Amino acid sequence: MPSNATYPLMLHHWGELIYSFSGIVEVTAGDEHVLAPPRLGLWIPAETEHVGFNEAEAVHCSVYINNRLCERMPKTLCGVIVTPLVRAILEHLRDHEASDDDPAARARLLRVLVDQIANCSTTGSYIPRASDPVLDEVLSALKQNPADNRSIAELARAFHLSERTLIRRCEHDLGMSLTEWRQRLRLVTALPLLRSGRGVESVALDLGYATSSSFIAMFRRLMGTSPRQFVTQLPTPSGKAATLPARRRRTSA
Repeated sequence: MPSNATYPLMLHHWGELIYSFSGIVEVTAGDEHVLAPPRLGLWIPAETEHVGFNEAEAVHCSVYINNRLCERMPKTLCGVIVTPLVRAILEHLRDHEASDDDPAARARLLRVLVDQIANCSTTGSYIPRASDPVLDEVLSALKQNPADNRSIAELARAFHLSERTLIRRCEHDLGMSLTEWRQRLRLVTALPLLRSGRGVESVALDLGYATSSSFIAMFRRLMGTSPRQFVTQLPTPSGKAATLPARRRRTSA
């Protein structure tokens, strides 16, 4: 999907798993809004009216599952923490046409996929929104400037809150600390920059990190891989993983 792409409002009689190979996918259903970066899936139950869109270019797939096979699936729109096995099956299906596989073997693989999706853990939006209007102002300010390095105490004072109140509202409304929320925001901001070819150090500095090592540590914790490894695994229009030029070796005379 190209940048700023939007699907029309739709409703279908089957469950749907959306998985992004690259780029960030977003789905809105009523008041619910779920955003997922690569390696996190989105589950849309049957009979759920929804709209899908992406701000930056994205490569994703949709797995449609007959409603009679969805008894163990989530009942509401949510994020799905995709396991390595599910990811491997989706990559196989992406890289192989149905005609390439034995029909019986492919059918068995698809049933394994359904069973494994049902076993995946779920989560809310990767970057949840706030229903609290004051907290929403704080988060909006951070979204406008992900590199904002003000401490929690400084943010609390800027929005006329006590530090304890801000911490409590984040835990209650977001289900996570403000520190975790900010790291996720920076990760989601970094992904399209890395995909466009920007260097790791440049992206890290733009996001407010003093060193690239601290950015890499955050990225690895949230994505399970380094920024460089993530970029080399991205699919290109040819369907093959991207490659980066080898680092120059330092030599001494």
